[in-house]
Amino acid sequence: MSEIMKAVRLHMFGGPDVLCYEDTPRPQPAAGEVLVRVHAAGINPPDLYLRDGYRALPPEWQPSPQFPLIPGTDISGVVAAIHEDVTGFDPGDEVYAMVRFPDDLFTGSGGYADYVAVPANQLALKPRSLSHVQAAAAPMSLLTAWQFLVETGHEAPNPFQSFPHVPIALKGKTVLVNGAGGGVGHLAVQIARWRGARVIAVASGRHESLLRELGAETFIDYKKVAAEKHIKDIDLVIDTVGGPDMARFLTVIRPGGALYLVNPLAFTAYDEAARRGVTVLSIRVRSSGEQLKQAGVLLENGTLRVVVENTWPLSAAAQAHERASRGSIQGKIVLTIE
Repeated sequence: MSEIMKAVRLHMFGGPDVLCYEDTPRPQPAAGEVLVRVHAAGINPPDLYLRDGYRALPPEWQPSPQFPLIPGTDISGVVAAIHEDVTGFDPGDEVYAMVRFPDDLFTGSGGYADYVAVPANQLALKPRSLSHVQAAAAPMSLLTAWQFLVETGHEAPNPFQSFPHVPIALKGKTVLVNGAGGGVGHLAVQIARWRGARVIAVASGRHESLLRELGAETFIDYKKVAAEKHIKDIDLVIDTVGGPDMARFLTVIRPGGALYLVNPLAFTAYDEAARRGVTVLSIRVRSSGEQLKQAGVLLENGTLRVVVENTWPLSAAAQAHERASRGSIQGKIVLTIE
């Protein structure tokens, strides 16, 4: 095995053009880690934020990284080597993971590379029915939806709220998913439906056919209709989009209902939510091999489906980031590694 590998590295913050495909030393698995030969790496919004230097964060939260760094949290590949203290995996096992998130939020998790060393407790066996591309598209989006809707799975402090998140029971409830065509959104639609909810999907019209296939009973094209003006008495709104207009959904949620915010930074209407009897919740998703194992059963048997819009070779990460930066993606974009 060569001591040198190919990876996409950052030497500075900036636009997609700062992503450099180059040689770098291959990592070695430390205690508790597994070395994975990466076959595919999913692209997520935090990858774009990291590349840009997290400029949208408050100044006191912005990183002071040590360059060069390798971005990328979501990977699927094959176990290449195992530290001697690790059990439960063998060389040749096909695995997937969200790597060290949010622990390496500002330093890069290393997924855009031929090899990455992954803590064993963050790995799960890849669902056999999924390709590496499909599996690499799943982890962050799947874990975000899972930790919002099924089980948080950890007690780590949440910087966005002082109280723990407890998922509400969804059986018989009406759930609206805003941004339902995206990575988190299309999985949230399916998980909510699996948990017994009636699902309303809000997205652009090009996503309607897919989202109805995935279980949405009602579809709203936000480019034609303002969803908040045509619906009411919603038990739960999951906003995956973020931005300054999230508070508009407070008017459609019944008293006692909830608003889940995937990106809560621009939300300020907490007092209004309290007056309306609406609970506003957010989470910081965390890596979990155990939850990927649980959710992987649903991917394996077809209950959940992960959608990939398109793929790019690792060497074209800059072009893939440029496409991801334009938004309106159906599902996920994935980097492939030969």
